[in-house]
Amino acid sequence: MPAAPPTPTTTAPAVATADPRRWLALVAVALSVLVISFDMTILNVALPTLASQLQATTGQQQWIVDAYTVVFAAAMLPAGLFGDRFGRRRTLTVGLALFGLASAVGMLTDSPATLIAARAGMGLAGALVMPMSMAVIPGLFPPAEQRRATAILAAALSAGAPLGPLIGGFLLQHFWWGSVFAVNVPLTAVGVVACVLLLPESRNPAAPRIDLLATVLAAGGLAALTYGIIEGTERGWTDPLVTGTLTGSLLALAALVLRSRRQREPMLDLSLLADRTFRWSSVAATLISFVLFGAFFVLPLYFQSVLGTDALGSGLRLMPMMLGLIVAAKLTDPLVDRLGARTVIALGLALLAAALLFGSRTGTADGYGRAAIWLSVLGIGMGLSLITAQASALVTLPAARAGVGSGLLQTLRQVGGALGIAVLGSLLSGAYRGALDTGGLSAAAAHRAGESVVAADAVARAGGGPALSASAHAAYVHGMGVVLLVAGLVAVASAVLVAARMPGGDPAPTPGSGDSGRADAPAVTGDHG
Repeated sequence: MPAAPPTPTTTAPAVATADPRRWLALVAVALSVLVISFDMTILNVALPTLASQLQATTGQQQWIVDAYTVVFAAAMLPAGLFGDRFGRRRTLTVGLALFGLASAVGMLTDSPATLIAARAGMGLAGALVMPMSMAVIPGLFPPAEQRRATAILAAALSAGAPLGPLIGGFLLQHFWWGSVFAVNVPLTAVGVVACVLLLPESRNPAAPRIDLLATVLAAGGLAALTYGIIEGTERGWTDPLVTGTLTGSLLALAALVLRSRRQREPMLDLSLLADRTFRWSSVAATLISFVLFGAFFVLPLYFQSVLGTDALGSGLRLMPMMLGLIVAAKLTDPLVDRLGARTVIALGLALLAAALLFGSRTGTADGYGRAAIWLSVLGIGMGLSLITAQASALVTLPAARAGVGSGLLQTLRQVGGALGIAVLGSLLSGAYRGALDTGGLSAAAAHRAGESVVAADAVARAGGGPALSASAHAAYVHGMGVVLLVAGLVAVASAVLVAARMPGGDPAPTPGSGDSGRADAPAVTGDHG
């Protein structure tokens, strides 16, 4: 149990005495982040298998992915406050345990609806883990080491995205589809033990109370927005359900912002965005997530359905992205020291844009070679931009607001990711249907073929003929090109925005002693459990 918080004084807090086990503890936290991170993309290579074995439609596939990210984003803000108030280590370990439990449910399910519910539970657990992983940094490291530690965690978070499809592909190659969830159970168990043994407890007893109404507004608004975008492609944008859902989402989110602006200690602390470095780093991280989540959604189906690889082959074909990310992780700190965070983020976004625009020119006759080139560049751009943006945002936070600030940053990132999947996934679905030739098919067969390229291949095997399969592959490549083109243009706009608006120079870490004389200074104890 954590010790009682010390009376605030004008002396430096406990963080000034560096814990000799701090780097080992960071490894434990990085493992936790990595598990949560790769689970955001591990299902992408499993979507074709899920579509086949669970009879999941394109919309259900989007929700299997988005249920995780929407709940993740909606719960992040109260999770950050909960950890600040009741203990960051405690919140982190509870989140990891819940993640393992929800993963166990996911691996045993046999219906898309139950899987979506399990993914939502995993999203709730991830929301408890992610902001706390960043918030424990001030309790472990002195100010001079905080940027390096934050960059290591940001690198682990970024590495999860390309690792997910590789791990998922390997598991699907050797085990049943539920193994993509089973792998989380032992990993989270190791994370719980390591965090309990190695992490000190820290908290901020003066943190604001959790606002239930704001939580409901955030969760309802984000879920309705994502649902409306996904269903807009299925039902049409003028459908009353779609327009009503989108209008309701905007009203809920607007009410959340207004409520937050009027409260003295809001759950959604928009005053953190007054710092221009935090604001524009957060904007950059959000836009990067929008772009990358959309790209990750379309690639596995291209590899498996068009190029004919299996799940493991799809994961292996994403390895150039991982290699690019490794290169970028080594270059980030030296480049930030020489050029400043703004330049490095803008450079990374420019590389992302170049890779996506090059990928958008992919044709049906192109093999893997073209994809390997632009995926390598994508990995470098992802590493430079995302690692730097997250580290730059987090080092500006005072220790007492580490949880709520990290929660806000990760909420914005997950909102960007959820919208990327919803918007770009819906764009893919519409472009695919528009280009698919279903002439000669019955109405039922044509409808099924229009649901996804996997369904079209199944219809072709059942008697639709090879022409249908060829048309479906061409239609999917067309839709993927449209998605990558739009994502590339968003990356171009993001690079220009960051270069024009983000402050130059590299922000110094906010020392914990800066808060030591305030009533909301964090309590950091030596309790290692």
